[in-house]
Amino acid sequence: MTALLTRRRRRHVWQGVQYTVFVAVLVAVAALADWGRLRNQFARKDLAFELFPQIITTALRNTVLYTASGFVFGLALGLILALMRLSSAVPYRWVATVYIEIFRGLPALLIFIFVGVAVPLAFPGTEIPGGTYGKVALALGLVAAAYIAETIRAGIQAVPKGQIEAARSLGFSHTRAMVSVVIPQAIRIVIPPLTNELVLLFKDSSLVLFLGVTLNERELTKFGRDLASQSANSTPILVAGLCYLLVTVPLGFAVRRLEARADRAK
Repeated sequence: MTALLTRRRRRHVWQGVQYTVFVAVLVAVAALADWGRLRNQFARKDLAFELFPQIITTALRNTVLYTASGFVFGLALGLILALMRLSSAVPYRWVATVYIEIFRGLPALLIFIFVGVAVPLAFPGTEIPGGTYGKVALALGLVAAAYIAETIRAGIQAVPKGQIEAARSLGFSHTRAMVSVVIPQAIRIVIPPLTNELVLLFKDSSLVLFLGVTLNERELTKFGRDLASQSANSTPILVAGLCYLLVTVPLGFAVRRLEARADRAK
């Protein structure tokens, strides 16, 4: 008993030391930082107010549209790839596996460059429908599909086999059982990781600047960087970052709530 109390006491002392060091570091940083210069470079109210409402009506709106279109395309393609990965047909599994490994291994930046440069060269005279919005949806969707496919595959495999056996015993074909019984349950299981993928896509939409965009097609990062260059001040970049947080923080909260609900349902 004495040894147990001693270990507990040592643990409490060690935690106290950690907290003390952490607070000391924060105090040192706060004391040494030049807050005046930081405020002048990153938090000028006059420049921040000049960004509105355009940063909301144009930059944030475009970012949301790019993300939503890429996610929808990636979800559709990812579902197909997941089913191919689980198929009994070997060629389907090979194709899906090769796709997933390639697009998970390549940086998203290279995919954007591929869509913006290689596709027009490979198919001269052919335009991707939707212009810049279509290109971004294609690039983000190709990247997202690789991750979403593995997420959905794991969700499908998590559904008890008895579910599909029960559906088959009721006269459902294998395809109908998958569509009506297994896939809806799998989607409910993988909603939290899919929401995480949506957050990642929201940030990856900043790569649209490598496709070349007009003023009305700029997303948050491009908008903030352009205004920062014009004003020789970083306040627009900070405001753009805060706009990202307006979306990603609620999404992160939603993920935690969904995960907590899923844990309670187990």
